[in-house]
Amino acid sequence: MIPRQLSKLVYARLDQFPAVALLGPRQAGKTTLAGIIAEKRASIYLDLEDRADRMKLSDAANYLSAHMNELVILDEVQRVPELFQTLRGLIDRGRRQGIRAGRFLILGSASMDLLKQSGESLAGRISYVELRPFNTLEVGEDASETLWVRGGFPDSFLAGSDGSSAVWRENFIRTYLERDIPQLGPRVPAETLRRFWTMLAHMQGCMFNAAQLARSLAVDGKTIARYLDLLVDLLLVRRLQPFHTNVGKRLVKSPKVYLRDSGIVHTLLGLDNRDAVLGHPVAGGSWEGFVLENLLCAAPQRVKPWFYRTAAGAEIDLVLEWPGGDLWAVEIKRGHAPRLDKGFHHARQDLRPERSFVVYPGVERYPRGDSIEVIGLNALAMLLADA
Repeated sequence: MIPRQLSKLVYARLDQFPAVALLGPRQAGKTTLAGIIAEKRASIYLDLEDRADRMKLSDAANYLSAHMNELVILDEVQRVPELFQTLRGLIDRGRRQGIRAGRFLILGSASMDLLKQSGESLAGRISYVELRPFNTLEVGEDASETLWVRGGFPDSFLAGSDGSSAVWRENFIRTYLERDIPQLGPRVPAETLRRFWTMLAHMQGCMFNAAQLARSLAVDGKTIARYLDLLVDLLLVRRLQPFHTNVGKRLVKSPKVYLRDSGIVHTLLGLDNRDAVLGHPVAGGSWEGFVLENLLCAAPQRVKPWFYRTAAGAEIDLVLEWPGGDLWAVEIKRGHAPRLDKGFHHARQDLRPERSFVVYPGVERYPRGDSIEVIGLNALAMLLADA
């Protein structure tokens, strides 16, 4: 069992809020973490994909009222959206009786549906926590390369071999396309969505060009935007927005798009091991997305991620905006002797960040000059986690 970095935050939120929503893609470990929490406090668990458990909630108010002094764990809650109005009444009734926290732990694998439903009826009563797949601080620096190649989904990372890991990921993708996405309602042909997903993998870390993708799939731009929204809502794709500031220069307006798990990128492109990944043009973009996700896992929740690029070519891969407005500039390089382009220096002159880093696969940490520090992924993740 690999301890999850986020577990302390979930316990703290349960001690503060009546309801906590633990969001994350399927198979990221939400149910496992909920089971560990359940072992430490009186609780009941309901899987709302199980018909028998859904039947227990046919009269939800009476059933849940009988468990007022227990933590009720509701897994895949988006399957029963009408439940949220009931939860609001139960939370308010419990508050009047002095029960102000730790009532419900809600697990969901589709962000926008869950946020919309709970936002309409549980505003001020719920806290949101996102559980991502394993990150480098959880598995350790020695396993970081394996984590990059296989991705962070527990069953993929912990598989007995690269081949077994690849088979798991292929079945994960197929299950999403053939079962999970149709259950959410959108009628998208599985083969079309797989082609779109694979195109995004080829474009890992690139600017999103809806017109180009629309031509490739023979659909219109609005349909492409809908496909992207769907994968973002399922927490499978990250849409990184450009940082806008008044620097008197033309700034790009399109977002950059990343598949959030590097192992899924590699499987969609048929890359089953480290040698195959390193021999493919996607290696640099895959590494960039991997570093991005790991740093955002470690960063405090209120830190906002952006990228910066001007029409003239000034660029920073990741800009972290801290509460209060301070900026950290992060450039991501795959090589062990990272070289910086003029665009990075010009971008730093535009933004004047408080700190600047170059992340690379090595472990040595050293100054590069001009207040730039070369640093390994684990070291910068630890720095963010401790901030």
